[in-house]
Amino acid sequence: MDFNVKKLASDAGVFFSRAMQFTEEKLGQAEKTELDAHFENLLARADSTKNWTEKILRQTEVLLQPNPSARVEEFLYEKLDRKVPSRVTNGELLAQYMTEAANDFGPGTPYGKTLIKVGETQRRLGAAERDFIHSASINFLTPLRNFLEGDWRTITKERRILQNRRLDLDACKARLKKAKAAEAKAAAVPDFQETRPRNYVLSASASALWSDEVEKAEHELRLTQTEFDRQAEVTRLLLEGISSTHVNHLRCLHEFVESQTNYYAQCYQYMLDLQKQLGRFSGTFVGNAESTSPPPAAASPPAVAAATLPAVPTIPVVPTIVGVPNTVAESVLNPNEVKPPASGTRKARVLYDYEAADSTELALLADEMITVYSLPGMDPDWLIGERGNQKGKVPVTYLELLS
Repeated sequence: MDFNVKKLASDAGVFFSRAMQFTEEKLGQAEKTELDAHFENLLARADSTKNWTEKILRQTEVLLQPNPSARVEEFLYEKLDRKVPSRVTNGELLAQYMTEAANDFGPGTPYGKTLIKVGETQRRLGAAERDFIHSASINFLTPLRNFLEGDWRTITKERRILQNRRLDLDACKARLKKAKAAEAKAAAVPDFQETRPRNYVLSASASALWSDEVEKAEHELRLTQTEFDRQAEVTRLLLEGISSTHVNHLRCLHEFVESQTNYYAQCYQYMLDLQKQLGRFSGTFVGNAESTSPPPAAASPPAVAAATLPAVPTIPVVPTIVGVPNTVAESVLNPNEVKPPASGTRKARVLYDYEAADSTELALLADEMITVYSLPGMDPDWLIGERGNQKGKVPVTYLELLS
């Protein structure tokens, strides 16, 4: 018990002396041993890696799980070392509601059949989302967490030890400096012409005493310098390991991008399949411009989708419409020769710049306003657009239809 109390008192004394020295360094009242420029660069790089890794980790968690309460629940289960319960995705829940609604309205009705088909696609989208979240969590989030909770904690611990070794080294330097100053002062005090020899004897004893203090301080400084150099080397090796961490995180980032690409490719293919299944219903709404819902403002233009997702060949078809002369159907391909209908025109805002592929199309500039309308027999993905005296086909995905 006595030993523990003495050790506790000794540790407390060391702590307070280091705190006092650290404060004096901040106030400029004490000298500080500076690390070399390479070491300082390693420290700055490590701090930057830690800060950005935390931000990327948190934002990726938000991307994968936007619900804050669900994230907190998963965090608690992880800290308690318990399995996170399986959670239904939003797409799967929507699929469940659509299926139940179809059974209520009648699965044989057109609306019920469509609900069942759309619900099945939503279920597949939800399952793909679940797989993507699981893959991203294992291949990307887990390595980031391992770095922050493993390697970075080790680096932080060794940096703290190095800081204490530096404070001890500076304290030894200060003691040695004071001892040498006192020794020089004591050596200068004796006066051989002093009439009182007793003062000379006392001064000589003090000089010898300070000489011993200088030797002890030099010995402590050598030991402390050795410990500081050893700890600096250990810390430097850990900091240089940040380069390996970057290489590992780069590999994980590639895996994350690959998982995300596969996920969006699956979603794209599922929606294409659904569009083909519902294609036979599109002719019912072609002539009704008011029933066409505007695409979301965040929709990507086809050029971007084609660059990242597998291309699906399409064959343009001009259908023969019952009761409509062939000249009208053919006029769809010649928008400059058609006239706008008496009703059914709408204003639209252009979302993206579009370069016309040929003379039948109308070039677009982002944020401009144009007039659009549909003609019988047109592809539902296209409309006729007018800007002053200019006229031509425009893609629906590039427009925001206004009421």
